[in-house]
Amino acid sequence: MSVRLYDVIAALDDAYPPQLAHDWDSVGLVCGDPADVVDSVTVAVDATAAVVDSVGPGGLLLAHHPLLLRGVDTVAASTPKGALIHRLIRNGSALFTAHTNADAASPGVSDALAEALDLAVEEVLDPAPSGPALDKWVVFVPGEAAESLRLALFAAGAGQIGDYSQCSWSVTGAGQFLAGAGASPAVGAIGVVERLPEDRVEVIAPARLRGQVLAALRAAHPYEEPAFDVLSLAALPTGVGIGRIGRLSAPERFADFAARVNAALPQTSWGVRAAGDPDAPVERVAVCGGAGDSLLGAARAAGVQAYVTADLRHHPADEHRRASSVGLVDVAHWASEYPWCSQAADLLRSQFGAALMVTVCPVRTDPWNIEYPKGSDES
Repeated sequence: MSVRLYDVIAALDDAYPPQLAHDWDSVGLVCGDPADVVDSVTVAVDATAAVVDSVGPGGLLLAHHPLLLRGVDTVAASTPKGALIHRLIRNGSALFTAHTNADAASPGVSDALAEALDLAVEEVLDPAPSGPALDKWVVFVPGEAAESLRLALFAAGAGQIGDYSQCSWSVTGAGQFLAGAGASPAVGAIGVVERLPEDRVEVIAPARLRGQVLAALRAAHPYEEPAFDVLSLAALPTGVGIGRIGRLSAPERFADFAARVNAALPQTSWGVRAAGDPDAPVERVAVCGGAGDSLLGAARAAGVQAYVTADLRHHPADEHRRASSVGLVDVAHWASEYPWCSQAADLLRSQFGAALMVTVCPVRTDPWNIEYPKGSDES
């Protein structure tokens, strides 16, 4: 059975939906013809020269980090990145990137990191928004005008819930108001308390339509000053997003947990660094594959005892230590994301079986390649 590149792309887009990618990111097919037959897939964190050399003719390189993340105006073979593109094309090979969409997907990069550390994942550290921001509109209107009001709100874009339209909820109650000297009441008289039955009408609308819905409400409502509430709805958990929170099978010392991380991840010159009380018990842990100091606040609020991520900077880490007892474990960026390669490879193997040879590239693409142990003066 021949596997086409578009078959592999469909499987990857299903596992790592491109809509989960951050708006600054660049994901998807970088080079290659979707109609071409694919013989093999090589999975790696980075598309470096050594990694590209490991991709066979007619193969696909699935990379986590984008080769062309920022805008370029040339892919000439005389440029470092252009040379890699030309090498792939001459070889009949393709390049596909799954970056922040793979970070946010479930399972994704941080799930693979959690699994490598024997953590049972319980929730997302920084959940992705559950669709567009929504408002709930609550409008109080005389019963005889309720239907025309609803129709006006629907026409403005309110009342859509999934595949259902014209959704609303109503209940009848008692309204009361006192018209002042400058008012022109549609019902009652100035200076007299008016009590009358009113319907409470509720609808959902995208927050981006707030101006249109308000204009429709005022135009359709019979009162000079309609009574209404606009409630911004909280985002619901989606199961996707950046980072994960997991639990160890049994508590252990923070120093022992740091040693667990060191043993579980591939060795790098960066190594594993930890900051915290060595004897503090650790059971609940937050992890974030890749650079994660932007989520230090989320880790502090998550009720965890340790946070594992990469690329922690001096000042954010120092400020965190002053404000929190959550221990920090800082690892190499590449090492924190390398477990994802096996996850992605297993995904493709389960989809295509023997029809597609899938391998994880063993090349260490961590950029740091020289280290000096304390006391060493070798050059």
